[in-house]
Amino acid sequence: MGTRLSDSEQYAHLWGTPELAKVFEERARLQSWLDIVTALAVAQARLGIIPDEAAVQIASHARAHELDLDFLASETRRTSHSMLGLINALQQLLPDVAREHVYVGATVQDVTDTWFALVMRDVGTVVWRDLCAIEDRLLALAVEHRDTLMVGRTHGQAGSPITFGFKAASWADEVRRHLQRLSEGRPRWLVGQLGGAVGTLGFFAPRGAELRAEFCTELGLADPGISWLTSRDRIAEFGALLAMICGTLARIGNEVYELQRPEIGELREPTTKDTVGSITMPHKRNPEGSEHLDTVARLVRANAQVLTEGMVAGHERDGRTWKAEWVALPEACLLTGVALEMALRLLSGLVVDAAAMRSNLDRYGDQLASEQMLAGLTRRLGRNAAQRLMHELLAPGSRDVHDVFDALLAEGAATEQDRQAWTTWMVGDAGRMVDEVVARARAARTTEPDPWN
Repeated sequence: MGTRLSDSEQYAHLWGTPELAKVFEERARLQSWLDIVTALAVAQARLGIIPDEAAVQIASHARAHELDLDFLASETRRTSHSMLGLINALQQLLPDVAREHVYVGATVQDVTDTWFALVMRDVGTVVWRDLCAIEDRLLALAVEHRDTLMVGRTHGQAGSPITFGFKAASWADEVRRHLQRLSEGRPRWLVGQLGGAVGTLGFFAPRGAELRAEFCTELGLADPGISWLTSRDRIAEFGALLAMICGTLARIGNEVYELQRPEIGELREPTTKDTVGSITMPHKRNPEGSEHLDTVARLVRANAQVLTEGMVAGHERDGRTWKAEWVALPEACLLTGVALEMALRLLSGLVVDAAAMRSNLDRYGDQLASEQMLAGLTRRLGRNAAQRLMHELLAPGSRDVHDVFDALLAEGAATEQDRQAWTTWMVGDAGRMVDEVVARARAARTTEPDPWN
């Protein structure tokens, strides 16, 4: 029975996905550890360090579902050692010929650090797949709404016009950079660990480096070239990328959260007839998904910070660093999984109200064309004089100018011939930038692998 709210049957769907839960569930974790122990035995047998028959027996009996978990847990507590419980439980299943050849010369970190490489491979595959799907949806929104006018906002206030396609393209471009980071980081992260006591592979001398290479190959991982017992930058980097990905998804969620407000009403997240916004205020349609993306991102950032703290490690081994990772990395991975799932669902059903976007533009009269009016005045009067005049017309508390161009006419600063050029909604190069983002992303996808490899 789970003791954390995030593990409960009632709320678990908010803090992880069944797919990633299978990576971190106890028997799945134990099976990964057994696979690593088996790979070590196979590599050792190949180099004649242990008998071939011992490796065969270890491989055939290393099955998590056959382990006595109660015995495993009690042995872990009795010995106060992180791996002996598993080793003793496995030895219970083995014939005499193999028992003494389990885990020869290895350490806890050899198993758990290598497990993290396998975890990053599994989680990275899911993140890559879901980010690609999110990018597809964002690109579709960018194309569909390339010319859909809306208010551009800075500091929470109405600024100059933009298009919704421009906004969606900005999101897509950020997602594209995360995909690039995943591609670039893969060869750094997916490396095995076989260091022995202090990282020198002294137990296996003079064939330690050869054994490590065989061990990594057996697991489909790269050889790190040097032990990384206290070099925790790989884990920290992966966690930081998860935090950045969730930050991007929270940025998107925050936009939907803000623009769904009834007084704005430009976006709405999908809902169903069964969704209850408020028990006491039945009219409400709360942006639960958008809001939760921000909640999850905060937790992932917190866990990523723990992983970054682990980079400050002592000497050749320091349990304070990698044991904290045992909690922080799985949490960050599970939370990222649910953020990706929720963001994809949000974007797949996102309601874009183009009419509301246009209506919000119109309510400001021609005020939101002030940037292009300033540009026209600058060419005519010079920068300083143009800025001074516009400030005098629009300064807070001076006068409520709804029709700025008419005020400029009255001041003799504009002519009727300027009206169309100065007051038609202009969005600069927004459309060109949308086209560039879409073309760049689609070109990249033609050369990228479908799965993350």
